[in-house]
Amino acid sequence: MRTTTRLAVLGTGVALALAATGATAAQAEDGGSGDITIDKVVINGGKPVVVGTTNVVSAKVSVTASDDSGIAKTTYISAFGPKPNYAQIWDDEIKCVRASATTSTCTGTLTFDPTASVGFVGNNAAATWKLGTLVSANDLDYIHRDAATTFKVQRYSKLTVNASPEPVKKGKTITVTGKLSRANWEDNKYHGYTNQSVKLQFRKKGSNTYTTVKTIKSNSTGNLKTTVTATTDGYFRYSFAGTATTPAVNAAGDFVDVR
Repeated sequence: MRTTTRLAVLGTGVALALAATGATAAQAEDGGSGDITIDKVVINGGKPVVVGTTNVVSAKVSVTASDDSGIAKTTYISAFGPKPNYAQIWDDEIKCVRASATTSTCTGTLTFDPTASVGFVGNNAAATWKLGTLVSANDLDYIHRDAATTFKVQRYSKLTVNASPEPVKKGKTITVTGKLSRANWEDNKYHGYTNQSVKLQFRKKGSNTYTTVKTIKSNSTGNLKTTVTATTDGYFRYSFAGTATTPAVNAAGDFVDVR
């Protein structure tokens, strides 16, 4: 059954190329010939690829390889997660730059578009993906790796906070509310992230450091609510440490004037 989500992950021209071949590079097996090596593969600077509900996210990929005859080209760079999530960059989108007579670094860009009408996937795209590649040398040596490296795709997160009343008398109760939400690729909206541990933190006026006051959990709609006693002027915020599928996020501090 086809999912209704609209997160597409494509390199330029990939849809046409896959339609023409009826196959993907991700279907190939590890292999090679000769003494060519893949030395290093990096995607998005080593950081997770975080995708929201509207903006296209670009992630640079670099493949460094070596051979005694020099590197001829990188035929493709492919990325694939839980089925049917798949993306590919072909050789005409990949630029190789020589670092020496034997070593080159080839780069391309994957794009992640949550509003595209092709490449339908679901929220299970928030997972660990594999990055594969095929590199050829000038003497026709070649190497293919189905998982030359791995990377995470995550659902963009948001966190809000509101401390009230403002101002407040010293010794009185302050109620701190907020909401933890994250991108949902089924309907391209943000939904509450439920049952997650979130820290309430406080930064005294004039200080640059937040300290944790208590830890609470988001409710069934992602909402947060707790109370504290007013002691001194300062900023309250909520802080979420993140999960495998969702990045860490801090709310902007909300100042409370204690009188």
